[in-house]
Amino acid sequence: MLRAQHACGLRNDCGMPTLSTLHAAVDPLKRVLPSWLWLPLRAIGTAILTPIQFSLGTGHLRSSLTMSSVSRAGKPIPWYTYPCIDFLATRSMAGKHVLEFGTGNSTLWWADKAERVLGFESDPTWRDRLLAYGLRNVTIRLVPEDQGKGIEIVRRAIAETGVHFDVVIIDGLWRRDLIDVAIEVVRKTGIIICDNAEGYGFYEGFAGRGFSRVDFFGNAPGVLLPHCTSIFFREDAWVFDEKERVPIARPA
Repeated sequence: MLRAQHACGLRNDCGMPTLSTLHAAVDPLKRVLPSWLWLPLRAIGTAILTPIQFSLGTGHLRSSLTMSSVSRAGKPIPWYTYPCIDFLATRSMAGKHVLEFGTGNSTLWWADKAERVLGFESDPTWRDRLLAYGLRNVTIRLVPEDQGKGIEIVRRAIAETGVHFDVVIIDGLWRRDLIDVAIEVVRKTGIIICDNAEGYGFYEGFAGRGFSRVDFFGNAPGVLLPHCTSIFFREDAWVFDEKERVPIARPA
């Protein structure tokens, strides 16, 4: 049975003033102004500063202007929702093997954190662009857009690695039809990340397959409307280790 939970990200190192510095800055005003004046001013300040802080701090503004998924510093990040990115960034990926269906800036992000990344891509231009980075721990296999031939190539290429993966991402190609492949090759303690999880038949495809689910609903880099990135997992999934402390700040 699927269990759905909703999670949100916390951030205070995004280049904007932290909560403590804001308190220190406005505390003198709070002490000298009457409440009838201070409270409306605080409400107006909150209404103005919050979207600015979010846009600048997350890199959403920069992503929108560059039409690319990047952090506030311009570094590549996945095109998942920010809550999911924030959550994954708190987990150590050392020694982990990652499989991506659909590549992009997320490939570069995973390559910086994980042991190995195997990606499948149908766009040769995008594949060549990523390979130009010369990342030694990244392999990208080109597959045809034809679903039948493509999935056959995917299965054969994965079998050649002899690896089961700690992280499998379905964020492109034939999403619904890759669910079976993902379940076959993910480790028992691994996770399957599905972006745009509210569509593509993910709910139906995982139903009754022995996976639980956490939904990370929110905005994504350079995207106007919120959507959902979901993590499907079995019991004892490594990212949900109960020994992990609850993060109190957005990781760098």
